[in-house]
Amino acid sequence: MTHPQSQTFTSQSTAIVIFDIDGVVRDVAGSYRRAIADTVEHFTNGVHRPSGVEIDQLKSEGFWNNDWEASQEIVYRYFERQGQTRMQVDLNYDALIAFFQSRYQGTDPEHWTGYICTEPLLIQSSSLERLTAAGISWGFFSGAPRREALYALTTRLGLVNPVLIAMEDAPGKPDPTGLLATIEQLGQRHNLELNTPVLYAGDTVADMYTIQKAKTLYPKRTWIGVGILPPHVQAIPERCEAYQQTLQSAGAAVVLSHVEQLTPERIQQLVLQG
Repeated sequence: MTHPQSQTFTSQSTAIVIFDIDGVVRDVAGSYRRAIADTVEHFTNGVHRPSGVEIDQLKSEGFWNNDWEASQEIVYRYFERQGQTRMQVDLNYDALIAFFQSRYQGTDPEHWTGYICTEPLLIQSSSLERLTAAGISWGFFSGAPRREALYALTTRLGLVNPVLIAMEDAPGKPDPTGLLATIEQLGQRHNLELNTPVLYAGDTVADMYTIQKAKTLYPKRTWIGVGILPPHVQAIPERCEAYQQTLQSAGAAVVLSHVEQLTPERIQQLVLQG
């Protein structure tokens, strides 16, 4: 079987699809989001453990893609509700990161045993192979640290040398620098035409804002935001509908319940709709 990353594209590629990872490639409700809740609980002295709804509400603001920063922000807001200013809160960011990572990766940085090891995958390599066969170029842009992103892509999915822009490589979303860098790497690797249409599949407001900012910078190119509903919002219909509306309001051209619904046929349809 031809590996999905081994085919050579030509300038005739019909589209570029870039995937976010968390909530799109892997389900992080029981990992990253659980680590956020653990971290907030720890740094509020066991008093406040944020619900999934509270975390989603923060993420819907569009500026908290980094989960360390999101954890810190929830801690600050908790103490503000208790009448304290942020200057009064004794919160060491490095200590917060260390605690978060001890939950997410585990206590041994070389041999992970934390929540990351239990994340369900939301896409199979066969879906990427179908994109390759249809002449669609693909890569990944994620706010996750590179090692954690590659754990999902190479260790779990079995991809070989995928195009990936991660936390260390670009400013955080919604800054579009990382998205543009992913496109540039794909263009160089596969000899793509300059204005090949771009789709970005993500599960957060920040993802949709990112592609809207790219569209502002390069309006002659076709930019399509594809919202993906993360599994944790789909159990309750009202919450699912509200999350879908939030992504649409942030600029999603379409919102799908599963990333594998983004088939070559659906991609072509979206590109034609422009």
